[in-house]
Amino acid sequence: MTLDTKEKARPTGLPTVSLPQTQVTLVEGSTFCVSEIHGDIQPGRAEGLFVRDTRVISHWEVRIDGELLEPLTVIPGEPFEQRFISRAPTRQGLVEPTLIVERRRLVGQGMREDITVRNYGPEAAGIHLTIAADADFADLFQVKERRRLTTGAVTHSQAGGDLIFVSERGTERRGVRVSAEGAIASPHTLTYRTVVPAHGQWSTTVSVLPSTSGEEMAAAFPTDQDVESTRPAQRMHSWRETAPRIEVENTVLAAALATSEQDLGALRITDPDHPEDDVVAAGAPWFMALFGRDSLLTSWMLLPFAPGLVMGTLTTLARLQGGAVNPMTEEEPGKILHEVRHGADLSLALGGDSVYYGSIDSTPLFLMLTGRALRWGVSAEELAPLKQAVRAGADWLHRYGDRDGDGFIEYQRSSDKGLANQGWKDSHDAIAGAAGIQARPPIALAEVQGYAYAAYLAVAELEEAWGGPERAAVWRARAAELKARFHDAFWMPGPGFYAMALDGEKNQVDALSSNIGHCLWSGIVAEEHADDVVKTLISDDLFSGFGIRTRSQSSVAFNPASYHNGSVWPHDTVLGAAGMARYGRRDAALAVLSGLADALEAFGGRLPELFCGFSRNDMPVPVPYPTSCSPQAWAAAVPYEMLRIGLGLEVDVPAGTVRAEAAPSLFGALRVHGISLGEHGSFDVEANEHEVRVSGLPAPMTHASGASTAESTGATLGG
Repeated sequence: MTLDTKEKARPTGLPTVSLPQTQVTLVEGSTFCVSEIHGDIQPGRAEGLFVRDTRVISHWEVRIDGELLEPLTVIPGEPFEQRFISRAPTRQGLVEPTLIVERRRLVGQGMREDITVRNYGPEAAGIHLTIAADADFADLFQVKERRRLTTGAVTHSQAGGDLIFVSERGTERRGVRVSAEGAIASPHTLTYRTVVPAHGQWSTTVSVLPSTSGEEMAAAFPTDQDVESTRPAQRMHSWRETAPRIEVENTVLAAALATSEQDLGALRITDPDHPEDDVVAAGAPWFMALFGRDSLLTSWMLLPFAPGLVMGTLTTLARLQGGAVNPMTEEEPGKILHEVRHGADLSLALGGDSVYYGSIDSTPLFLMLTGRALRWGVSAEELAPLKQAVRAGADWLHRYGDRDGDGFIEYQRSSDKGLANQGWKDSHDAIAGAAGIQARPPIALAEVQGYAYAAYLAVAELEEAWGGPERAAVWRARAAELKARFHDAFWMPGPGFYAMALDGEKNQVDALSSNIGHCLWSGIVAEEHADDVVKTLISDDLFSGFGIRTRSQSSVAFNPASYHNGSVWPHDTVLGAAGMARYGRRDAALAVLSGLADALEAFGGRLPELFCGFSRNDMPVPVPYPTSCSPQAWAAAVPYEMLRIGLGLEVDVPAGTVRAEAAPSLFGALRVHGISLGEHGSFDVEANEHEVRVSGLPAPMTHASGASTAESTGATLGG
């Protein structure tokens, strides 16, 4: 088979849409910097350099001879690197500006800024270059939500070429040192007095070094080290080197995969005490932290392409698994966390502490991902350290997740410090019926029952792999019982669809929603009703033409520009498509993928966290949602899941099978080299519209071509 790599026209010719760029975000691990497009950080705005959820630089401004610089362009590099190109005002006696200023910013555990001034004028330029800097040590939540700042007292001092800022709040002490060798330091200002030769240049470097508890963090980009050899640069290089090589004839998807590879590499974070375990943060700029649900779903979609991330995620979440009952943080034994925060004022965080556990779905998703790791070649022995966490998580579902013993998994927050809604649609107004009435807790979400069903089957497979057939039989029986009870309780005969949830009185929350696509993904939908479910999901009521809306147009609460009540979330849509493919409804799945591909094209190859749910008939391009995160982890993972769905790619190492099929015409010809099977090696896939070839499979594994079904793929595969 020959892969035609000639340039192919974009599928639709849609115009690229975006909101006007007013800010630039740089990311490295849990450090990020939000600035204006000319590189300055202005006080009083949602900007700054953030380290460990705290703003360590709240003002950063470069001037020459007291005048602001005029921005020319921004040149991107790696996710942690950007070059801001500006020019200084016209020199006296000249007609136009002749001084060009380049600021190369590098972000990681602080910041480094290399400043170069080039003089294109006919004579030497004597300049005063000043850097104004300040630090307020505001908590990330205060900045993001524009709350009134309640920071502790900040002291500032200067020594030599250093500005030093320190904040003390109770026992919490944080600081930052702005170091500029050769500069003259005065309160909040560093000044260089220098002469730039005619047709020459002058350069300097300024370092921003944060500290916690009196200990200064090591510079991520030391001035005596080439940037290419620093740890952030090496991490990105390693991330790219270990990823499978993917060639796709569809140029939009090819570009999107390249963008996603970089974005996901940038969103990886680690616990300083366990640097070997990569996890992915939820999204930039405001969610550069570990979120259980986000990291698990992102890892699921990336498993065929970045298996190392899966084990880092599982290991980290198991280490932080709940071990006690704490109503404030909603911790319970066996429960997997919702999010981790490290801000200076933890009273502002959910649950009032560093780790908050108010998620109803992180625990079953953890179990599902562990089971899927087994399918994709992670051995039972390698997964054995997770055995206790798996059993504790399964016990949590049965003991704590099912609050009233009816077999369903429900949530109700235990204090007003927690989230009112604890599924992935967690805004306060997200769980309402068709008439717009909000459901009262405890609430049993439809998709969470699907997750629990798949989790029970995953635990069964893991127990069998660990030599416990009796335990496995118990969990298989619970899965079968839940599937039967789910249909009886959630099915709505009138619309031929499942209810979004059950409320505290066990009444159906009767909105038509995208949640049910997740039920297909998990395999809990009764086979005889799959056609009805798929038909509704791709109807004009739910499918916008670019993706599946979170809520149908026929609902009273529908709003195409809302966060969870009519918008389109790419990860939500692609999981619905994966569910359609799982049940053998490939044509429907490909129709959804085609809409997503058009959205990818319109957004220039980077899907946002969400976009508005206007009908494509009314709005020929997807309309951006103003505060959407970008890059965002599970949105960045969507092109990979699109590729997997298009290939029908499924792996079951214990059973010795790999399933793949011909590529859809939407993709054109493609080749994927180096898909991991864990300790069993890797394999390659090459496909076009007519055929597929799988090569490199270790004996005795075999390739089974053809479409999959819900039963043949197995419940833990999900999609």
